[in-house]
Order: sequence, then structure tokens, then C-alpha cells
Amino acid sequence: MIGYICKYTPIEIFESMGIKTERIEPEVTSFNQADTLMHPNVCSFAKGVLEEVLQKDYEGIILTTCCDSIRRLYDVLKKKLPDKFIYILDIPRITKDGGIALYEIRVREMIAAYEAFSGTHFEESRLACLLQAASVGKQLHSSAFKTRVGILGARANKNIHKILEDHGIEAVFDITCTGLDRKLLYEKDQPLTGYVRGLLSQFPCMRMETAANRDLLIQNYADNTDGIIYHTVQFCDNFSYEYAWLKEIIHKPMLLLETDNTTQSYGQILTRMEAFLESIQKSDNDRKKQLKQNFRKMEDNKQMYVIGIDSGSTSTNAVIMDTNRNIKAFSVLRTGAKSGESAERILADVLEKANLKREDISWIVSTGYGRVSIPFADENVTEISCHGRGAHYFNPKIRTILDIGGQDSKAIKLDANGEVIDFVMNDKCAAGTGRFLEAIARTLEIGIDELGPSALKSTEEIEITSMCTVFAESEVISLIANNKEEADIANGICRAIANKAYSLMKRVGLEPDFMMTGGVAKNPGVVRAVEEKIQSGLYICPEPEIVGAVGAALYALDTLK
Repeated sequence: MIGYICKYTPIEIFESMGIKTERIEPEVTSFNQADTLMHPNVCSFAKGVLEEVLQKDYEGIILTTCCDSIRRLYDVLKKKLPDKFIYILDIPRITKDGGIALYEIRVREMIAAYEAFSGTHFEESRLACLLQAASVGKQLHSSAFKTRVGILGARANKNIHKILEDHGIEAVFDITCTGLDRKLLYEKDQPLTGYVRGLLSQFPCMRMETAANRDLLIQNYADNTDGIIYHTVQFCDNFSYEYAWLKEIIHKPMLLLETDNTTQSYGQILTRMEAFLESIQKSDNDRKKQLKQNFRKMEDNKQMYVIGIDSGSTSTNAVIMDTNRNIKAFSVLRTGAKSGESAERILADVLEKANLKREDISWIVSTGYGRVSIPFADENVTEISCHGRGAHYFNPKIRTILDIGGQDSKAIKLDANGEVIDFVMNDKCAAGTGRFLEAIARTLEIGIDELGPSALKSTEEIEITSMCTVFAESEVISLIANNKEEADIANGICRAIANKAYSLMKRVGLEPDFMMTGGVAKNPGVVRAVEEKIQSGLYICPEPEIVGAVGAALYALDTLK
């Protein structure tokens, strides 16, 4: 089997010779071998391909000269797998006749190299038969999907398509640099020339000449969608630059989704995508009818209650609300080892506080990272949408939310109705989150509740240069050894968190009024540091940890209505 990664790879050449081909879509658990054989800051896609190739028995690998990371991958594979057919095709940047002629020469050189390696003979007539039988392209058809999304950027993995499919969303196009559709041209007199022409006439990748009109084509494609998912790979800066530029010229909702091709990133991909889809998805009357059929029967003269449960990494929060949007009771408990069991405990606790029974509850909505692990919830909504609704409930003037929870940070931008119009999240690193603060508090040998008040007593400004939890702990230990005061170290930590939060908030736009939610909003040192950074006050509700649960309860009321 021949593995490949690029849409410009002439895989039909090998298929006409009876060789199976497979597009490599890496999804690994670690980069143990790749980090040894390549630099740690090399593109995570290239490292993922290396891990995949070393684990699977490919006869050969065809790479292309799309970037320096792939060139480095070629060097490593050539040295590591001397008995395999490792080949790199130099793709011309020009797509006109000169580029077509040049690419045909290079393809023929690749064919000759493979013939010498394998003893297999290529016949152009067999390629012609394959091309003649293949469909020239997809036929346009009317779609039954109510929401249509396009995918742009770099190498969208299969998880993105699966999430869209699971949520009933149509991916109207995938014009990432890998892509899914191939344009095959059949020219009777010159089969190979026509084939190469078809390869180079695909949607142009980032490295193609400006005359390929990539920007105009993107705008035309985007017009046929309700939103755009722009996928980038860690350390692939070119696509990040294009996203920033496209966001200014494409007037469609856009989600920037960065992945590192590891299985561990699926949870955050799912949360980001679901929040984005919730903000653009069109109403589904059939779903509403089904929900109405599932409502628990209630007497007309009886008050109805709903519950919102926010299952986070650090705390699980629940709110009971009546149909008049009044909070009947709320509860905050520490999340245990299993989010489902924590949800069961908090359900019993909040029902007891409200003096209600389970059968008194008409609808339950779950949110947070553990939302899908709560079997008794009637539906689930992402914490991003719920924090938007919850913030609007407490203060309708709020336009920008900073939510710092146990394992992630988010900046959320709202419109006047409390609907999410943009959001950004931190990556898998725990820097600047509640877990980060817990680690620092342990190092200082104080309680997490003491860290913020201690920072307010600071008299000397100390810079914490690293936001990595491990490195920051080492830095704090060094400061302790240098006899620095606990209050000054605590304040330095709070200011470091504020700097990271500020960068998130800037990405969605610093539009007042501002609100801070999540457990870290109870830390007065962090609150003061963020206010100084944004030069504005932060609205903080009496119990900032329940904002997401309040939003979930509001979604439950929407369902009832």
C-alpha cells in the first residue's frame, strides 16, 4: 500500500498499476518517536504522519513539497526506512501550461523511480481507462440539511466531518489543503497530460501563485454557507495569517479550530464546534415537536421547574429555576472522579434545598465538559452558549465575558440579546486556569482561598515569566529561595493570569460591559489584575460559578416554551 498526504498526489497512477493507496490521517496519542527524530516545534501534522508511518506497514510514502516540515519529514523517513519507497514530489507553484508541462515531467520521473523500485510497469492506457470510468465531479443536488457549513484551512481531520454529520450539518465543501474531492480530467489523446492538468486545476492551496485567485474563490464558496470552520494545525502560521485576513472580508460566522492530531484533542474540538453550531444552526421544528411529546405531564395549575447542571472539571453546579425565571435553589459541589456520579449527588442536593422531588422537574439541561456523561439530562448545550445566556440573565449590559474555570479559559462576545457572536478558548494547556492556581497555592503552602487576598497586600511587582504550570512552580520555588514575600509572588501570579486573559479578550474584542465568571472570579487578586489590564471594571455576580448552570436552566425554559 502507498500512503500519501496531499491532494496533488497522483494516486491514480498507482491505482492503475494495481497498487492500493491510502490518505494518511494521523490521530496519535503521543509524539514520542517524532520528538526524538524531529524538532518538537515542527508542525504536529508532520509529526503525526511520522508516528503513523512508523506504526503501519506501508510499501511506500509519497510526499509533496508543500512546506519545510514535510521536507524534514521526507529526510527522516528516507533515513529511517531505507527499504521503503519514500518519494517527494516537487509541486509547481504555477497552474498554467508551463506548470502542467513541468509537473508531468516530475510525475513521469516518479513513475520511473517506482518502476525501478517495484518491478511493476506503468501503462498509460490503463490510466486512461480508470480516468474514463471515474466521474468528472459531483453533481449538484438540492440539500435536505437546514444548516450548511464550509471547511477551510489546513488538513481537516475526519473528526470534524464526523461531528458535523452527527449533528445533522451538511459540509458543503472541504477546500482545505488536503481536501476530499479530486478533479479528474480525461483527455483521449494525452491521458497523462489531461490527468496532470486536472490535478493542478483543483482548488489552489496556499503555496500556489496569486493568479490562482484563491481569495476570490473562497468568497464565492463562502456565500453558499451559514458559517465557516477554518482549521489550522499547531505551528502552521501561514493558515493562521489567512484566517485573520479572511475574518475581515468574509461576512459569515467563522470558527478558528486548531488541532494537533492527537486523540486527546477530541473533547475540545467537540466543545468548540458544538458552540459554533449552536450559534448558527437554524431552527428545527421537527425536533421541537419531538421535545414536546417527551415533556413530563404536569397539571395546568402547578408551577413547573427546570434544572441546569454545569459539569465542570473542578466543580459541578446546579440551578433550579421556575417558569418565571426565578432561581429557586442552587448548589455547588466539588467534581469527583466521575462526572456522572457528581451530577447525581448535586441533583439530590439541589432538590433538597428547593424542597422538591425529582418528579417535580419538567426538563433538565446539562452543560460543561461532563455534559454528555449525565444520563438523566434531557438535552445538553455547550458551556459557551450557557455562559452567554447566564451572563445576560444577571446583567443584560454585558458584551464581553471572561470565564476562567478549572481547566480552561474562554473569552465570549455577546450581542444585545445575549447570543454568542464570537468566542475563543485556550488550548489543552492548563496555564492560567483554576488548576494552575491550585498548583501555585500548594507551592506557597497556602489555601487556594488565601491566594487572592494575599495578592492584594503586595508591595513589590514581580514578573512571572512562564505560564506553564510546571515551569511556573519552579519559578515560584526560586522566588521563595530568594526570600521574596508570599504576597508579592501571589500578585505576580495573578498578573500573569491577567495577561493571558487579556490576550484572549482582545481576540474577541474588548467591548464593555465586562463580566468574569467561573471559580477564579472569586479570587480578588486575579479580578484586580484583570481590571487593571483592561482598564475597566468587571461585573461579578454573587455566585460566579453558577452562571453556566443558570444558562442551562434558561435553555430548559426555552424548550418548555
